[in-house]
Amino acid sequence: MPAVTLTAKDLLAADTGMGAVTLRVGNLDAMSAYYRDIVTLDLISQDGPVAVLGRGPVPLVILQHAPELRAAEPRSAGLYHTAILFDTQADLAAAVYSIGTKSPGTFTGSADHLVSQAFYFTDPEGNGIELYWDRDRTLWSWTHGQVEMASLYLDPNAFISEHMSAEPSEGHAIVGHVHLSVGDVASARAFYVNRLGFEATANFGPSALFVSAGGYHHHMAMNTWESSGSGKRRLALGLGEVSIIVPSTNDVDSLNERMTHYKVETRNDGHTLSFDDPWANRIRVRAADSTADEAASAETVSTP
Repeated sequence: MPAVTLTAKDLLAADTGMGAVTLRVGNLDAMSAYYRDIVTLDLISQDGPVAVLGRGPVPLVILQHAPELRAAEPRSAGLYHTAILFDTQADLAAAVYSIGTKSPGTFTGSADHLVSQAFYFTDPEGNGIELYWDRDRTLWSWTHGQVEMASLYLDPNAFISEHMSAEPSEGHAIVGHVHLSVGDVASARAFYVNRLGFEATANFGPSALFVSAGGYHHHMAMNTWESSGSGKRRLALGLGEVSIIVPSTNDVDSLNERMTHYKVETRNDGHTLSFDDPWANRIRVRAADSTADEAASAETVSTP
């Protein structure tokens, strides 16, 4: 596909960020307990089949009970991981320590990515989780619009020993980025960069693409490491939807116009705009200045 030159009006606003990730789950009690008691999130609310977990009032993970669904097929598109960004290394260390002591079998790895320090886990139903802390942006290195990232060794025990506080604050955390498994990177770039309006920040050949708004290292990433050639997802356990938060309703309206121009089918309820990527990963965009509640606006689990 030929390169597309993006202008300012084609880009998402610099203040764009990520909202809560919705997961369809088979065992709501077990999954709620994992994210609450082990990952150290707060149970913000539970209304029947929907549990909302986060830090303070900020939803990070929304669990929708869907016991009638089966697990996703191997090597299908969907969620690679939800990445929760902690304000401090002490809070990150406390969460890593909690998982390491209460559910060590869910730990899958760790890495120093130069821009961040990250620890990886898999929840009881196979959904990937990244817990991480960012270095200050002044320490990130950019070359020709691409951010330098690596996967250097990071000892989790040494990190905990160095940063664990006697009284962790259990402070602020947000969904820093969301990483998806997709069928091919070229289609991901066409959708997430040329249409949705993220800027590419790192590209690893045909296997992975990192994108962001406002010069962040990445708000989203797409890779084919376990899903190369996959087509549209069937309705299954796992990813329900990805939430993106833009500054204003004007940004939502502008995005709706852009996606309509590119013949992407959208659904607009007056508060949020939702659409599917080429692999039927549901994306929902809402405005930070909207009164719509993020958890209440989540789609039901029966929505394909």
